[in-house]
Amino acid sequence: MTIPSIFLVTLIIITAVPSLYLLITTIASFFFKKAAPATNRFLNIGVLIPAHNEGIAVRETIENVLRCDYPANRFEIFVIADNCDDDTADHARNAGATVFERSDTDNRGKGQALDWFLRNHSSRYRTTDAITIIDADVTPDVNYLREISASLSIPAVSVVQGYNGVNNPSAGWRPALVDAAFNVFNHLRLAGSFILSGSAALKGNGMAFRTPVLERYGWPCHSIVEDLEFTLRLLQDGTVVYYNPDAIVTSEMVTKGSHASSQRTRWEGGRFGLVKSMSMPLLRLFMKTGNPKFLHAWADLAIPPLGLLVLLFIPGTLAAILLSGLWIWIGAAYWLIVIFYLLSAQIQRKAPFSTWVSLLAAPIYILWKIPIYLKMIIGKQGKGWVRTTRETLHNN
Repeated sequence: MTIPSIFLVTLIIITAVPSLYLLITTIASFFFKKAAPATNRFLNIGVLIPAHNEGIAVRETIENVLRCDYPANRFEIFVIADNCDDDTADHARNAGATVFERSDTDNRGKGQALDWFLRNHSSRYRTTDAITIIDADVTPDVNYLREISASLSIPAVSVVQGYNGVNNPSAGWRPALVDAAFNVFNHLRLAGSFILSGSAALKGNGMAFRTPVLERYGWPCHSIVEDLEFTLRLLQDGTVVYYNPDAIVTSEMVTKGSHASSQRTRWEGGRFGLVKSMSMPLLRLFMKTGNPKFLHAWADLAIPPLGLLVLLFIPGTLAAILLSGLWIWIGAAYWLIVIFYLLSAQIQRKAPFSTWVSLLAAPIYILWKIPIYLKMIIGKQGKGWVRTTRETLHNN
């Protein structure tokens, strides 16, 4: 075999590894079944909402929580008004929440705000059985608290992640595509990971914990992707994250390119940083313990975002075409697996028609993201807590 041929084969094999991971995860996701308790005990739940300059949005979120089908004497809403210079605290109080105002401009961030509350105000939440953390701009499903309570009523469950979705997929092709992506990353990947490794991942929104867990840890991770960091911390300590696809919270996604670019840069830039910092520690833990959960966590973290993965499939496919013969079938398999992966998630989450149609715009979306990936590779990512523009509120 010539040196050029060896190079092409190596490129094909490298591209085939993430493809195989997606295929296995997709198949596994079809075997996921939500754990159910013998009895839902209606736990006392603290609903914790970290907020930074959310204004009227936090009031609407609190009102949505209060509409949940759950005994009113079994939950309390706590809002952390973190470094706010607007009327967030007033809106939260007027809506019926207990508000904790924090001012620390040198130590800003969602993780820092959560840690401050959990470590300094334990007397206020100690009477709860569980604490669920949601963003300040979400709409919880009417059964959200019931589902959280049901999951944490199972004796073996101490941490659960719900489904974090999109509430405006019909507002444009961008939010519809984000809905499709959330169906993949916030459902299929969690369901598949739980089957393959016995644990899911925290997503930062719609997650819940037995109160003693947060009394023990506080919120020890303070990066932009503090939820993923905490997931890995729990994994190292042997704590399983369960997944409940029926504990649903949804958020508005932006429609304008400038707003979407800022949002995606923060999300994916933070993930790239975590890949750099955690890849070797996870591999060392796997080699030291032989526990396959660490290898799976590394693989799940290391697999690039779908847009970038599709871009990486292009040179692998070209290599297969140049080698011709049976190699072409391997190149074709990359794309068949991606299609199977995407469509399976939409089927499992019963995606609306607008989300299915938006998949036709996926090539445009991928091209739009190329500059974002380049910026993340060559630039520095901000660490501050930046409020994403809510266009419906902005336009009212």
